[in-house]
Amino acid sequence: MRNEISNHDDIIDSRDVIARIAELEAELEAAYEEYCDGTKEAGGEPLTQNQWMEMEDFWDDTELTALQSLQEEAEGYAPDWCYGAQLIRDSYFVEAMEELCKDIGDLPREIPAYMVIDWEATAENLKTDYTSVEFDGITYWVR
Repeated sequence: MRNEISNHDDIIDSRDVIARIAELEAELEAAYEEYCDGTKEAGGEPLTQNQWMEMEDFWDDTELTALQSLQEEAEGYAPDWCYGAQLIRDSYFVEAMEELCKDIGDLPREIPAYMVIDWEATAENLKTDYTSVEFDGITYWVR
């Protein structure tokens, strides 16, 4: 299972972040165990996991590091992190808040064409309930 998560995603579910971190850590652990078994079979003494990971060109932990940093930063602001907090990409925030307002019934689904709603101002007002976090150089909003 590959739950790849990217900073191009408009919405990220924290449960997907948790699952992907676990998946990457399991892959890392399995690769290290395979290395240890092979080294012992060859009569050598295996490196520690940290030494092994530092070997050049072996393990690209960029994705794991980025996701762990995101989780560390965001879970402090999102008490529901392990149950499913939603991270909203900054460039998608206005659209997400429009959908939210319509979904929760604050507005009718079909707004007449003669009515104009300033969704950017509305989204800006709603940002007071959110905290910004960075994911690999991109701002996301979480509450």
